[in-house]
Amino acid sequence: METGRGSKVKKFKPFLLLIFVLLFLFVLYKLLYRDLSRPNVEFIPEMVHSMAYDSFSPNSNFPDGKTLQEPVKGTIVRGLFPEYSEGSLTEETAGKILVNPLQPDKSVLSRGEIIYRNFCVICHGETGMGDGSVIKKGVPPPPSLKTEKVRLMPDGRIYFIITNGRGNMASYRSQISRADIWRSILFIRTLGE
Repeated sequence: METGRGSKVKKFKPFLLLIFVLLFLFVLYKLLYRDLSRPNVEFIPEMVHSMAYDSFSPNSNFPDGKTLQEPVKGTIVRGLFPEYSEGSLTEETAGKILVNPLQPDKSVLSRGEIIYRNFCVICHGETGMGDGSVIKKGVPPPPSLKTEKVRLMPDGRIYFIITNGRGNMASYRSQISRADIWRSILFIRTLGE
């Protein structure tokens, strides 16, 4: 007859196995036969069922009674730094202040071409001569992008024109990202070559 630690372990193994099997069957039962009409257990339900306010609805939590609050003065949108320093920027001063942060490499020019084809070709044409498809429908032709005047124009000035518009050209500030405007300018520079 064995005595000691080995016999206790042998007697304990079937008990552990029985507990494991019962636990497994219980979990299996809970997974297969649960009442789907009842919600699961909620931890910290205050965070799940917090009161939501519509943007323009009254809100007693703020002194002015509005839900939608003005951003704090000087707030900058995350990832979108100001385009230029304080003061009003004109087309002429933009050419002196704004500098293209990108260098003309293959990927930049490729993306610039995509932007040009999506937004500019309709008026400026495939080659930048100002002979886009809308000219045939009576829209006054834009200036050619191959002229000496445009070639000598600083990138910052072209950026200002694309961003704010000029003459019949609308502003593209909301349609084209800042980086893509700079890319398209670098592509426009290749049209004159």
